[in-house]
Amino acid sequence: MTRAYVHGYDASEQQRLQDQAASLVDLLHSDTTYEAGALVLEAGCGVGAQTVTLAANSPHARIVSIDVSQPSLAQARDAVDAAGLTNVEFRHADIFALPFAKETFDHVFVCFVLEHLVDPAGALERLKHVLKPGGAITVIEGDHGSAYHFPRSDFARRAIACQVELQARAGGNALVGREVYPLLASAGFADVRVSPRMVYVDGSRPHLIEGFTKKTFTAMIEGVREPALDAGLMTAADFDRGIADLYRAAADDGVFCYTFFKGVARKARALPPDFSRACVPADTEEKKSFADLQRSGGAQN
Repeated sequence: MTRAYVHGYDASEQQRLQDQAASLVDLLHSDTTYEAGALVLEAGCGVGAQTVTLAANSPHARIVSIDVSQPSLAQARDAVDAAGLTNVEFRHADIFALPFAKETFDHVFVCFVLEHLVDPAGALERLKHVLKPGGAITVIEGDHGSAYHFPRSDFARRAIACQVELQARAGGNALVGREVYPLLASAGFADVRVSPRMVYVDGSRPHLIEGFTKKTFTAMIEGVREPALDAGLMTAADFDRGIADLYRAAADDGVFCYTFFKGVARKARALPPDFSRACVPADTEEKKSFADLQRSGGAQN
């Protein structure tokens, strides 16, 4: 149920993912920690860009990180080793064919994965299957429809739309951030809460100009140039103008904004077999007992 990763697997894309993770650590992950002894499934770890932060934030939890790409897993192992982390285990696995028993994990973590899946709802169903009752799932996704910038540019808007269209043709959804709540709710998770995490970048935030506007978002759009031209979505001149205008938004007097959506939910606990009887009001039980006594002749005046 997966399709080709629309951004590709070349070295520039791997570096872009690392730059993205580094620039968004506090915004996306500062409130994600797991208790000591917890077993956590990271589904779709890629090159380990999020894995390092996840493991470092919860050093006494055990992280099991899976991905369908063997080369990505190799890079993820290298990243974790370089960080000196020892609480991560890597497995080659597909979300739609998980090699784990029912209710294995205390928690599940999914970051920038659903956008690439043909069936994100089905993926969440499978992840819920391996999550223990009461366990939490965390889902983080972006939404390219939330991107806006100054100066305004129709060329930049169209270049961004090329990436959205190409991802849709590959079976993904670059606008999935707005669907995090309904996806979790429809999969049967309880206590669903979604918080928007906006990246706001202007001249007073040079680290975000470099780390996010230039090296994360604009680099991503720039990376689909050839597929966009091959598909006839824009002319070369118009696409290049759009990229130039996105870099213009990274100037000292420019502004760039983008919103991620972080959802947290829980797998509901099963009700005990005698729950329905336990919920009968006490006065009803007393009336039933008295009636039984009357029928048996055991009631005394």
